[in-house]
Amino acid sequence: MKAYRYFDLIMALFVTVLLVSNIASSAKIVDWGVSVLGLRLSFDAGTLLFPISYIFGDVLTEVYGYKRSRRVIWAGFGALVLMGATLWLVGRLPGEANWQVSAGDAMYNAILSGVSSGGIIVASLAAYFVGEFSNSIVLAKLKVRTQGRYLWLRTIGSTLIGEGVDSSIFVAAATLFQVPGFVPEIMLNLIVTNYIFKVAIEALMTPVTYRVVALLKRAEHEDYYDVDTDFNPFRLSDRATA
Repeated sequence: MKAYRYFDLIMALFVTVLLVSNIASSAKIVDWGVSVLGLRLSFDAGTLLFPISYIFGDVLTEVYGYKRSRRVIWAGFGALVLMGATLWLVGRLPGEANWQVSAGDAMYNAILSGVSSGGIIVASLAAYFVGEFSNSIVLAKLKVRTQGRYLWLRTIGSTLIGEGVDSSIFVAAATLFQVPGFVPEIMLNLIVTNYIFKVAIEALMTPVTYRVVALLKRAEHEDYYDVDTDFNPFRLSDRATA
């Protein structure tokens, strides 16, 4: 495998954003106090940060190709599983007496019950898996179709699909698993608000994405085209198929 200067750094930032946004999603539902066409603009707090993971995903696929992006997506998947298992275990261990007085299991469960019970993790894993792979595959295929032109069309177009799938699956699953704050009455509000917010962030960050992609292509001497790539998400080999 070809060695790159910044690939590991981008992967680390991608996984960090993923983990922090999932904890934030379990911790708080934000309400802007504004309604659009009768829909209240409320969203889980992780939405503030999570769209950046899609920007990282776009950068990874655009510069390094789908095959390497696939490995990063699986790294994030594994990190989510580890975080969920750890917080679940911590929630079931007996708390020290002074900690019980100052914080306690009730507060821990109130804030992190979605993560520690596995509800947020299951919802996030399902949404993340389908959404991230949809985003990466669409962007990679569009790059070949457009012969590397119209980066803005590829990043925003892939996000429209990836984030749409991600937001719908995540909110629906979190509601199904009864994660605190995710109730049927606001499910549609959360899906629509999350989707609009995430796509808007991607569109607003397009100039930054252009700059980062250009810098990385020059620094890494790489501009990968997935012409003969096997897009099977379960294939971790870097080999291309004819």
